[in-house]
Amino acid sequence: MASDADSERDGKPPLFNAVFAIALLCTAGIGGWGLIDPDAMTNTFLGFTNYMLTGISWYWLIITTGFLILSGYLAFGPYGSVRLGADDERPEFSTASWIAMLFAGGMGAGLLFWGVAEPIYHFEGPPGMEGGTPAAAREAMVITNLHWGLHAWAIYGVCALVIAYFTFRRNKSSEISTPILSVFTGPEGKPIAVIANVLGVLAVVFGLAGSLTMGTLQVRGGLSAVFGLDATTTLSLIIMGTLFVCYMLSATTGVDKGIKILSNINMIIAIGIMLFVILFGPSRFILETFVNSIGEYFARLPAMAFKMFPFEDLAGWTSGWTLTYLIWWLAWGPFVGIFVARISRGRTIREFCIGVIFVPTMFSILWFAAFGGTGIYIELFGGGGLSELVFADVTAALFAFLDYFPYGAVLGGVACLLIFIFLVTSADSGTFVLSMMTTGGNLNPPILHKMVWGVLIAVLTAGTLLTGSITVAKAMAITGALPFSVILLLQIVGFLREIRRERPDKRRPREARARVDVAAE
Repeated sequence: MASDADSERDGKPPLFNAVFAIALLCTAGIGGWGLIDPDAMTNTFLGFTNYMLTGISWYWLIITTGFLILSGYLAFGPYGSVRLGADDERPEFSTASWIAMLFAGGMGAGLLFWGVAEPIYHFEGPPGMEGGTPAAAREAMVITNLHWGLHAWAIYGVCALVIAYFTFRRNKSSEISTPILSVFTGPEGKPIAVIANVLGVLAVVFGLAGSLTMGTLQVRGGLSAVFGLDATTTLSLIIMGTLFVCYMLSATTGVDKGIKILSNINMIIAIGIMLFVILFGPSRFILETFVNSIGEYFARLPAMAFKMFPFEDLAGWTSGWTLTYLIWWLAWGPFVGIFVARISRGRTIREFCIGVIFVPTMFSILWFAAFGGTGIYIELFGGGGLSELVFADVTAALFAFLDYFPYGAVLGGVACLLIFIFLVTSADSGTFVLSMMTTGGNLNPPILHKMVWGVLIAVLTAGTLLTGSITVAKAMAITGALPFSVILLLQIVGFLREIRRERPDKRRPREARARVDVAAE
């Protein structure tokens, strides 16, 4: 017989109607607004984003660095051996598939988009330094790794861990509001839970639509560079339509089939392209850059984690890069958090933190050493000219870079395919998570809900595509971060209150004990 907790997760608790209806109404309204008056939507999102980046800039650096410190404590402190599930439970997915799905859901398409472009940007214009020099090259790699390294994955890790603990260790529903309800236990808990769940849904919707927009524009740039197609809005909408069909077909197969298979394919192709760049590029330079980047990044991390520029006129750089990234990862927190929690059942907290935070960070450092490092090598020691191509069209930067290699056109075609598959897996896992969030945390949500959210995501993305602006897409992606950051802080409070029961001097929660222990009582 199913337990009450299982029935709660697989059924439709009282919050279902309110969360689904309110979130659906808000999303449909914003999607319609983007189609009817994209200029007005653009100005609104840009105005709100500008406030977040300038008015409370210090807030983002403090809390995200705090998440990294908390992750280190949980991994290597007294709770590292606590399992996200019963004591005798083991991981649902193999480590390789688990890591592959982390990247597919977290930032796979982003690594492709910015792998060449961002290090080149910082190389040409590092904050407070002269650009185009060896010192600027070293600084560029440190800055890039700061944006894509431990901070980013610690945000994802904390978002996922608080959900995974309550879902699998304590047999609660897999919802944004679940950790918060352990803080607000009175009658005020229900409306707070509804608000938290709705804000979580909206953060996922905005973040996914903005990221899909940027990915679609990059695929368009690739098709234009490789096949000579005109980079028009019509082509963008055709790509989005094809993407919609593919991710809806994949969404009907579940996590253990569609998302898992596509994620494994993603990682195989991505690693293949990276190895090609390393082998046929300046191999020694790339590997030296990788090793040097590890040392410089970890040595300077304590200072960089709190670095702002209050005494220089560099607020525009900070808000345009570091803060935008930190807020971006936070905006994606509900989506990636719930998805990563869903695939992490059976892992210990230490294994979870190492696998979700440290391993992806090391891979990202290698990725940027290969792509960004080679780009900088071309500028310093090669014929140059890559930076002009990057600044001319950032969406085509990767394909301009691949033209420097043998079989550049073939590589560009493979890269287009890889970006497209990454977008499919992101959209697929996004619709899956939205369906979970609006069905009371159902771990296997019905297809009907996936179809509803899949359609709305496509409409909202189409509205953003009509603006044709990367800036608008970024603004769309980070809009939900401010309200969700408050929700996440409340989640952490509830999590820390509950995990204290896992201390060695306390009796473990009954639902977390091994099945043989429970049967013996």
